[in-house]
Amino acid sequence: MVFYFTAFLVILLDQLSKWWVRDHIAISEVIPVRGIIYELQHYENSGMAFSLFQGYARLFGVVAVIFICIILYYRSKGDIQGPISNAGAGFLVGGAAGNMIDRFWHGTVTDFIVFSEGGGIMNIADLALNAGIILYIIGMILNYFSSQQKKRNFP
Repeated sequence: MVFYFTAFLVILLDQLSKWWVRDHIAISEVIPVRGIIYELQHYENSGMAFSLFQGYARLFGVVAVIFICIILYYRSKGDIQGPISNAGAGFLVGGAAGNMIDRFWHGTVTDFIVFSEGGGIMNIADLALNAGIILYIIGMILNYFSSQQKKRNFP
């Protein structure tokens, strides 16, 4: 249940935030923000991370579909276990699906979060993908140590 809730929540927050940005901030407009986020800037990316391979948004949408299918396959086999790994997988699927929706629906991905001057620009889906990788790795490490502990307790 953690997996589905996380994936759904990421997709919902991602799509609502992108809708708000497209509706309220003009492309290339910059809004300074205090705190951890340096500024909001509306950018439409037709490529992938770091604006690489511009013009291939729909191709990367297909890659996202394949990525999501792979995660769903390994979940169905029972290879993704534990709440942390499932939350990580949920963040990964939610992030991939959020950007995939943009790629197929708009032909671009809406980015708007800038954390530092001269830094990259992201969106909620990108943040979810990063969180998903971290949580999934933590979950794998914890599962490994848990299985090692069980081996030591059973002769």
